[in-house]
Amino acid sequence: MNDQSQTLIRAITGPVILITVGVLFLIDRFTQFGFHQTWPVLLIVIGILKLLGGRRRRDSYYPPPPPPAPGVSQ
Repeated sequence: MNDQSQTLIRAITGPVILITVGVLFLIDRFTQFGFHQTWPVLLIVIGILKLLGGRRRRDSYYPPPPPPAPGVSQ
């Protein structure tokens, strides 16, 4: 996944979650299903967005140095 698609996924995450919450409240209002029954859909949508977004790479991240060998004084 390139940087442009990762940026797109990050840009649409908030609106997609907001739309999902709105749809769940509409379902609560106009059907027999309550929000307490449909809220797990929100977790599923967030999980799908996280999977699509992939792992973020930090350019400024440097792994810590390895620990000194046992018995070696500093």
